[in-house]
Amino acid sequence: MNNMIDIDVVLDEKYIEPKVTIQTREKTKQVEHIIQAIDYASDRDFPVVMATLDDKLTLVSQRDVIRVFTHNKKVMLQTADQVYLMKKSLSALEQILNPERFVRISQSEIINLYKIKCFDLNIKGTVGVEFEDGNKSWVSRNRLHEIRQVLRKYSR
Repeated sequence: MNNMIDIDVVLDEKYIEPKVTIQTREKTKQVEHIIQAIDYASDRDFPVVMATLDDKLTLVSQRDVIRVFTHNKKVMLQTADQVYLMKKSLSALEQILNPERFVRISQSEIINLYKIKCFDLNIKGTVGVEFEDGNKSWVSRNRLHEIRQVLRKYSR
């Protein structure tokens, strides 16, 4: 059996982030090692965030974060499965979260751009955000300019 790997790199502007496809006859140890190496490489760009759930410290990958928000003067982190309590302030988390993926939409919320289903651009000038999980948020008027710049960046 030949252990050489045939790698094709296709550059296409329609992809915002790299997309990896593995084509093989069967899932082997070599394929599993390739998947682990890709996961490891991408996790280095998105380090984990420490969050608390039921008095247990949990490591959450930034890729899993939908949004970080304040509720009853507490900072919360939401994933598809859970809502965690954070020990850090929203400002401190803004410094940790990858700026290519996360944007602050109000004084009390930071969102993951890759977990957004759509933006609702209202005629009145307000911008609603609908996430993949069905939850909704609103962009504050103070952050509209920032969000419009982000939308322009991804609409090119």
